[in-house]
Amino acid sequence: MDCPPLKIYHKHAFNCRAYAETYYNDKQDMEFADDTLKFPMNNFHYIFSSGFVKGDVLMDVSVGSLIHHLYSSCDVFKDIIILKLNERCTMETSKWKDARTGAIEWKHTSAHAAKLEGKSTQTEDKDMQLKTAISHVISCDFENENITYPVVLPLADCITSLWLLDVISQDEDDYMRNLERISKLLKPGGHLILMAALNTTYFTVGEDRCHILTFDESFVKNALHKLGFVIDYCAVQKSRHDSKLVDYKALMFITACKTK
Repeated sequence: MDCPPLKIYHKHAFNCRAYAETYYNDKQDMEFADDTLKFPMNNFHYIFSSGFVKGDVLMDVSVGSLIHHLYSSCDVFKDIIILKLNERCTMETSKWKDARTGAIEWKHTSAHAAKLEGKSTQTEDKDMQLKTAISHVISCDFENENITYPVVLPLADCITSLWLLDVISQDEDDYMRNLERISKLLKPGGHLILMAALNTTYFTVGEDRCHILTFDESFVKNALHKLGFVIDYCAVQKSRHDSKLVDYKALMFITACKTK
């Protein structure tokens, strides 16, 4: 029997609530916790506490309605703009920001962020600090050269992106085009921070098996170099789970400076 075609993140209905509940939940035995929660949050804390990535405006363009990676950034950036391709992801992110009933719960991640800063008793403060720093949650479209068209945004000092390029890019050329469109929103001298899943062929959300582009560490590094980025920091963690929901072999966290 033929397998059904893989769903495409930005072309089919993507259930960001099911995605969050599967890969980012607060259960003690959650098998992806070391990879999807601790690995990115620990690295973001390291980068932003080191002081070499700084500025006024940070943009985030990530998969789903993820916000946990942004807790460390709000100690540095006072204006955070979140871009979303998926209308439901925009709604869920706004619902969390406005503390509306039924919002996805992220308190377990704000608690980890506070712990990283040595402020484990200030979880609520950390949560409010991030919500206050987020000035806009707006839609974007990678079919446009300016992905925020018709909205014109100030160039960012830093752009963060978790796994989005992986799931919206159909092939390596498409990845390069999408990466270039993100880079156009970044100031020269600004930093791009990417999280990528390496050597992956699919991931599962609810009943759906979804597309993810297969590539390795050297592909991402070469793509950044071709667009004039200099890599400042890179960390790779081998998969620490045993699940049939997703088949990535490793995760990569990479920080690069735009030189032109």
